[in-house]
Amino acid sequence: MAQDAMSRTRTETDSLGSLEIPADAYWGIHTERALENFPIAKRPISVYSDFVRALAMVKQASARANNEIGVLSDAKADLIDRAAQLVIEGKYHDQFVVGVIQGGAGTSTNMNANEVITNIALELAGREKGDYAFLAPIDDTNRSQSTNDVYPTAIKIGLSLLLQSLLEELDLLRSSFLAKAVEFHDVLKVGRTQLQDAVPMTLGQEFHGFATTLGEDFKRLTENASLLTEINMGATAIGTGITTHPGYAPAVLHHLREISGIDLSTATDLVEATSDTGAFMSFSSSLKRSAIKLSKICNDLRLLSSGPQAGLGEINLPARAAGSSIMPGKVNPIIPEVVNQVAFSVAGADLTVTMAAEGGQLQLNAFEPVIAHSIFQSITWMRQAMWTLRVNCVDGITANRARLGAMVGSSVGVVTALTPFIGYAASAALAKTALLTGRNVADLVVEAGLMTRDDVTKQLSPARLSGLETVTAAIPVVQAAENVVVDDRA
Repeated sequence: MAQDAMSRTRTETDSLGSLEIPADAYWGIHTERALENFPIAKRPISVYSDFVRALAMVKQASARANNEIGVLSDAKADLIDRAAQLVIEGKYHDQFVVGVIQGGAGTSTNMNANEVITNIALELAGREKGDYAFLAPIDDTNRSQSTNDVYPTAIKIGLSLLLQSLLEELDLLRSSFLAKAVEFHDVLKVGRTQLQDAVPMTLGQEFHGFATTLGEDFKRLTENASLLTEINMGATAIGTGITTHPGYAPAVLHHLREISGIDLSTATDLVEATSDTGAFMSFSSSLKRSAIKLSKICNDLRLLSSGPQAGLGEINLPARAAGSSIMPGKVNPIIPEVVNQVAFSVAGADLTVTMAAEGGQLQLNAFEPVIAHSIFQSITWMRQAMWTLRVNCVDGITANRARLGAMVGSSVGVVTALTPFIGYAASAALAKTALLTGRNVADLVVEAGLMTRDDVTKQLSPARLSGLETVTAAIPVVQAAENVVVDDRA
């Protein structure tokens, strides 16, 4: 009786011996050993689809280059090319099963790609999986290559591809804050420094500031993306290009640029490039910068919405879930909170990248797997965090206009706007009186004879208080602070 398809196996052999591989698996013995050796993260490299696509792009470009320089036949190059294209299109990703954390400087990942693409190609040729006498993972699919040039190149291409989706989401989030800036352009509020009342501003200005800082990070991330365009294909093991035809490096660069659509270049010093991970450190640092600034914005959103009765209560965040299992009616700022936590993770990942870069030795850095995982995860989580912040929070924010107006009306901070006309000393004395008595600043200024009611009203208009209208000190400063009496009543 025939064995069940799931239980059937095929035998593959390497220099360490033989292993049984599931008959329907497209991976082979090197991948199988990795599954046994690295049961660490329980997360396969396929969780980062752009990385898998990038690996296939490298294999496709290499097949074309090897054929061009005459070291791979037309038939074999065509089969590898077609198989890689299927992976680029999103097929067979479930066969990329090695863990994201692995020893061996990425060799297991490279071999996973070699084996899967080879076995897809064998099927396309009408052959059985594992028929490596016809087409071999190492001799053909990995021809002119080493893990040490394939792996970092695929990481850079994969990150470049994934970064585009992050930048798109970042720009959408920036646009959402800009839309709120327009909506709140006329909503006057009290600004704060060191969590103490400061001068007035508009809520629109506050949200415009959020949008501006996100725009700056869009520029920084775009600039740092250029660090990912220098590759070391043709370096093979340590940068000397051993086993590789002199024409391979320029040929593979040409095809890889064409396939990926990225303006790649070959490093001038392949020995240095094979061991250097500085680009990953710099790029990771720019991600951390963006994450921390986004986290600060979320801190502000949580503060501005705090309360709603006993806090600032200036804005309302959309209610996304019941906030407590014991306090009825409580709603928490869960969306900004989750973004905060993503930022913490990105900051930690940046430290991991830094330590992994420092850990490299001599002609290779063996710790690129954790570098790759850390950065891919950071981009993926940041993109999703930006999406949920935009869709589930920012787009639905409303202003508590009445509360904001009342706070501005009773704020002594507005007296700052009058200092060009009544002087600092008089302003300070009036501010103290207003704080002690709870009286309106404007009324105190008029009663002291320092300005007329019309002039006070004009200078304390929302446009002037928020700096949207230029103040011209046409009224001379009254040098009579000694005439201003401070009401010390409690």
